[in-house]
Amino acid sequence: MSQRDRSAALFEGLLQAAASASRREITPRVGDAPAPLSFAQERLWRLDRLATGNPAYHVVRAFRLDGPLNVPALEAAWQEIARRHEILRTTFAETKDGPVQVVAPAPALTLPLTDLSSLPEAEREADARRRLDDALRRPFDLSAGPLWRVRLLRLAETDHILLLVMHHIITDRWSLGVLFRELAALYEAFATGAPSSLPAPRLQYADFALWERAQWRDETLTAERDFWRRQLAGPPPSLAL
Repeated sequence: MSQRDRSAALFEGLLQAAASASRREITPRVGDAPAPLSFAQERLWRLDRLATGNPAYHVVRAFRLDGPLNVPALEAAWQEIARRHEILRTTFAETKDGPVQVVAPAPALTLPLTDLSSLPEAEREADARRRLDDALRRPFDLSAGPLWRVRLLRLAETDHILLLVMHHIITDRWSLGVLFRELAALYEAFATGAPSSLPAPRLQYADFALWERAQWRDETLTAERDFWRRQLAGPPPSLAL
């Protein structure tokens, strides 16, 4: 098979897999039993087992907040975010049947505030960068959690840095966009004394993981695995794995 034919076959396989996986609608799971991991989560879980606490899979965001800041409203917004999204309350346990997701009740979350405003101005930025690096490198325990850390650094009365570090097993780039849009909406509401106007999430990530596993069971999974084994058989010698 030529390289072009091989590429065409691989592309066709991707289309077939996507069509197969989209046949059944995702629905909310019933009950509160631990859910399986998605395939992406299982890859990250196994990588963590090989190198526990590897910061390569930590996702970090730092935001400069200029102007007056309502800290209690920001803390309440984070509390609501954690209540809305089970994945932020999820840890991972190993069972005889493999790893599972365990969702904890919504915690009484506090927003740690570190005041650096008493330091000389030149030292504040350096101290903030050091704290950012420390937060990024500090390991997560996937079995204990929480698998995210948020901290507020005060450089001056109207100058703050919001620091967020999360393990990749509970987030990705798209999810971060959702999180910060919701955080902005909740902060704006709570800062003015209004309730949240966000609708309750219809689905949680564990619902997707359960749905994904259901798509790839038994004969379907065996057929897809065999397909890719055939397509990837005999890679060119120049491909170094």
